[in-house]
Amino acid sequence: MPPHPKRKHSKGRRDRRRSQDALTATQVVACSNCGEQRLAHTVCPNCGFYDGKEVIAKKPAGK
Repeated sequence: MPPHPKRKHSKGRRDRRRSQDALTATQVVACSNCGEQRLAHTVCPNCGFYDGKEVIAKKPAGK
């Protein structure tokens, strides 16, 4: 048989352990160039701009 705890852990101790389990939503912002939603502090995957400057050259959509 496996070993069992000698004393019961309190609810506070259990809840403090579980306090790290909560998930947080990712932070999204609107791109200042095209208005598309993107992750904060990253290059926009739609237009390739970051901080008002073109970082990645993107081809036009129709060509």
